[in-house]
Amino acid sequence: MKDSLKPDHIMQLGLGFWGSKTLLSAIELDVFTHLGEKPLMLDSLKERLDLHGRSAHDFFDALVALGLLHKNDGHYSNTPETGHFLNKSKPSYIGGMLEMANHRLYRFWGDLTEGLKTGQPQNEMKHGEPGLFEAIYSDPNKLEGFLKAMTGLSMAANVEVARKFPFDNYQTHIDIGGAQGGLPVQVALVHPHITGGNFDLPVVQPVFEEYVQSFHLQDRLKFVPGNFFEDDLPRADVISMGHILHDWNQEEKEMLIGKAYDALPKGGALIVLEALIDDARRENAFGLLMSLNMLIETPGGFDFTGADCCGWMKKAGFKKTEVVHLVGPDSMVIGIK
Repeated sequence: MKDSLKPDHIMQLGLGFWGSKTLLSAIELDVFTHLGEKPLMLDSLKERLDLHGRSAHDFFDALVALGLLHKNDGHYSNTPETGHFLNKSKPSYIGGMLEMANHRLYRFWGDLTEGLKTGQPQNEMKHGEPGLFEAIYSDPNKLEGFLKAMTGLSMAANVEVARKFPFDNYQTHIDIGGAQGGLPVQVALVHPHITGGNFDLPVVQPVFEEYVQSFHLQDRLKFVPGNFFEDDLPRADVISMGHILHDWNQEEKEMLIGKAYDALPKGGALIVLEALIDDARRENAFGLLMSLNMLIETPGGFDFTGADCCGWMKKAGFKKTEVVHLVGPDSMVIGIK
């Protein structure tokens, strides 16, 4: 039996940061955007990116071996996936989240062990600097990058929410903490009768309005400024929270769900979109790792199971709850008032 055991999985996982950082550096260097114009030979690509000759060949061939580039007759080109999702010139670009991972999370995760021992964040707060949200929302450039990252992280799930939730039964939809407006835009594109918008901090408004205007939806989607800790939530038939609840501790989670309940009419719906941990806590590794990321980034945030969220919704007064898988690690919990 022992002779059949292999260490391959352990070694691949333990050294997984090699491949991860290779991808993140490729995004930082705009490899996929440059190759979106046309395939390039090694020397041309190396010159465009201003890379040293020592390891450029290995770098690009590593991207080929990792399934991120094609190589034919010495010419490098994007794969269908990297050409669609990692070319900055396309609206389908989702690299914002990976840019943030490269600039911030990669180094902070080096202190995961300390976080596990102390229960304390390992980001800027560790050195007495402002926390994640305070730092990002005070800097317009950082804020725009963060909001784009959130759009990229949620895009595939947002498309599925718009497709799978019965919006035909409702008229208005407000997304809470909706960043650029990725979810309201997808809902409005699929359901022409829906009006609504995004409730977020005032500083987000110009970023939201620019994004919405790019889809010509400014007549149907409006920005509602506010702070969900200090203000009542806007009234709507459907209220959604995408990757919001996991930022906060349980008391804060339950408070936000309660505010949503109060803002909904009878029969109204709350949608909570997250990388839900499976109820058995054995399968959705992404959801569990995201919860560890909340340890790195926040004082009390954590990810949770669908059963957890249904319990909080019922405690708030919701009569019916349902968990619906969306795509990949993401699911939505629906609560009906």
